[in-house]
Amino acid sequence: MGADWKLFLPKTVTVLRQGYGFVDFRADGIAGLTVAVVALPLAMALAIASGATPEAGLVTAVVAGFLISALGGSRFQIGGPTGAFVVIVYGVISKHGYDGLLMATLMAGSILVVAGLARVGSLIKYIPDPVTTGFTSGIAVVILASQLPDLLGLTAAEVPAEFIPKMQALWAARDTLTPPAVALSAVCVAAILVMRRHAPKAPGFLIATVAAAVAVAAIGLPVETIGSRFGEMNARIPLPDLSFWTWGKAVDVLPSALAIALLAGVESLLSAVVADQMTGRRHRSNMELTAQGVANIASAAVGGLPATGAIARTATNIRAGARTPVAGMLHAAFLLVFMLVLAPVMVFVPMAALAAILVVVAMNMAESHRFRLILRTSSGDRAVLLATFGLTVLVDLTVAIGVGMTLATFIFMHRMSALATLEGRAPLIEGDRPDIGEGRYAPNQGLPEDVGVLTFRGPLFFGSAGLIKDAMDRIGTRRRTWILRLEDVPMLDPTGALAFADLLARMQGDDAEVIVVGASHAVLKSLMQATPRDRLKRVRFVKTFATARKRVEAAHPAPA
Repeated sequence: MGADWKLFLPKTVTVLRQGYGFVDFRADGIAGLTVAVVALPLAMALAIASGATPEAGLVTAVVAGFLISALGGSRFQIGGPTGAFVVIVYGVISKHGYDGLLMATLMAGSILVVAGLARVGSLIKYIPDPVTTGFTSGIAVVILASQLPDLLGLTAAEVPAEFIPKMQALWAARDTLTPPAVALSAVCVAAILVMRRHAPKAPGFLIATVAAAVAVAAIGLPVETIGSRFGEMNARIPLPDLSFWTWGKAVDVLPSALAIALLAGVESLLSAVVADQMTGRRHRSNMELTAQGVANIASAAVGGLPATGAIARTATNIRAGARTPVAGMLHAAFLLVFMLVLAPVMVFVPMAALAAILVVVAMNMAESHRFRLILRTSSGDRAVLLATFGLTVLVDLTVAIGVGMTLATFIFMHRMSALATLEGRAPLIEGDRPDIGEGRYAPNQGLPEDVGVLTFRGPLFFGSAGLIKDAMDRIGTRRRTWILRLEDVPMLDPTGALAFADLLARMQGDDAEVIVVGASHAVLKSLMQATPRDRLKRVRFVKTFATARKRVEAAHPAPA
């Protein structure tokens, strides 16, 4: 307990204690500037795709990005708006308005702080890969669908948030397609992909955005821009304001807050794990969750969006030579400078260019390679993947994660229960096990006929408790002595222990002696908690089968 406080020590404090010099600052400055260049167009594009203004995305990247790096448990984490939030944010704004989103973000931040302090960070890793791959791939499809109007220059009076009605509305507006917008978005996507392949260190997002803006201004392409849709940009960080809070709406936005908190927690810790793999460092998961919570509370207070650790920007930060969390803080500072200086010219950025950026983001999120790999695995994993993916696209991310986790849990229980086996007679030949001693023989060989041996293997929990309950029925014959072998039982949960206690009662009810062999400490503890003491006193516990055999042979010697 004395060192528990270290779990909640920001990495920034650790770095400063270890010593921080000019060489470190220079490396962090270069990395921070590199990430800021990448994050500038991305923050605006993600905000617009979420149904917010471009300023909201920039404010989120500055405020939340600074706090995530300053307070987080990772040396290299870069925070801000991410593609994973687009679906949730768009839905919350459509249903509850922007004030509802701010409330949900504030509540999500509070949930993350509590989760971090409660040390839930180590539990999020148990979300199975088919679930995470299913909802990230589903989000990618939804993002692509949301960008079709800007990619194709479509004009639609009202586009529903739901996937199928959205596709129907866009199909109905197909006659409004604008060829210049299609050409510009296609060129931008191609340019970004080419730069990623042949010049991976170049800021492809920014180069494509600037080039598109220059082309629109110079040639006068008839495409929609940030200025034509949103007007002049208000380049400032608002003062904290919680006037959006209304208790009456808190219950309505709670499900969205839970979804935001879950997604922020999962993505931030995945990003931190990726950073650990790239650098050999170790992050503090609970401090990371706490920092994510504080950052989201602050983002909501200044009118920003939900934020979390961004895997791509974190990887860019590492590749650019970042050494400490100062790089992430400098990235936020550079973004603030860009906001203040470049706001007058950002209005010329075409919407088609920002849509092109999100197409590339969606392509990265889709994880098509991993999706195909899971499809080639077991039928259970395929079912979890496809259910999560389909529900994310067609219904709702919260429902998708809930159903995916529930389905994955049942599949896991089925697999675990399949590992549990019961043998009324052990194999005819057993290998040279230390509990057998010299020679090779079946356990029942040489034992009296009225001595039964039951060998349990695998975890005995509520999913496999029926195996215990059926044990007597499967064996059938009444015995004078029962030897119950538990050497290969790794765990016994309360349900399994109660079933095992009932089995002991049935055996002892026939006045049979019961010998339990090889129960581990954990199994023995569960059994003692579920079995009455008077019943336990009549059970003999031994470590090896050889000991049990000697006891039986001593009590019932073979006739001369």
